[in-house]
Amino acid sequence: MTRQLLRLRGLTRQFGSVVAVDRIDLDVPAGQMLGVIGRSGAGKSTLLRMINRLTEPSAGTIRYGTLDVTPLAGKPLREWRAHAAMIFQQFNLVPRLDVLTNVLIGRLSHRATLSSLLGLFSAEERATALALLERFGLAEVALQRAGTLSGGQQQRVAICRALLQEPLMVLADEPIASLDPHNARVVMEALRTVNRQDGLTVLACLHHLDAARAWCDRVIALQAGRIVFDGTPAQLSPAKVFDIYGVTEDEFHADHAPLVHA
Repeated sequence: MTRQLLRLRGLTRQFGSVVAVDRIDLDVPAGQMLGVIGRSGAGKSTLLRMINRLTEPSAGTIRYGTLDVTPLAGKPLREWRAHAAMIFQQFNLVPRLDVLTNVLIGRLSHRATLSSLLGLFSAEERATALALLERFGLAEVALQRAGTLSGGQQQRVAICRALLQEPLMVLADEPIASLDPHNARVVMEALRTVNRQDGLTVLACLHHLDAARAWCDRVIALQAGRIVFDGTPAQLSPAKVFDIYGVTEDEFHADHAPLVHA
């Protein structure tokens, strides 16, 4: 599958009486790095999980080029989830397994699950995984248990695992929320590298305004499940920030350690 436009129309998710995502229309061109911001509970994570189909939409459609993602099931759905790779705030690595094996888990969608669990990865798959670890400065910890790494290292391992899925896009759900400013910068640079060098579409839910401004091509803001801002980082003015968060930028940064773009 070639890289295509991601198109959401009327995308909605309701949990009982609570509407988490409310009739969102959104086009994301191939190769764009899109930041998704907003208060906690605004619907950011639910939006990304619906695109990957980890959460089922209550209404609306998800299309990728000519592919209608919304009704997929079985093998086609598993293939879509490989194409739309998820990266999570809590890394979702297996702490007791070594780093290399954690990366190789990204091949589960491309081969028989049993053979992968038995460790029967090909020499080519291992070489590709090692090359990814080298690319992101992790080759020296390839045989180290994942649980012994720093948070920033673990998130970069998660990025390597996602890339081994051979994705068309990366959906990063609060990828730096649990990291200190230094490691947050390293992870955002890694995502930017994936976007720029690999040409992958990246959608990243972000708490940090300066991260959205520094690394993203475009920013959307959600409020009560609806898009209330859609523009360039430069258009994210102090007045817009106040509209989105209900606080000034100074008040916002008092609660969120700023990142400085390196």
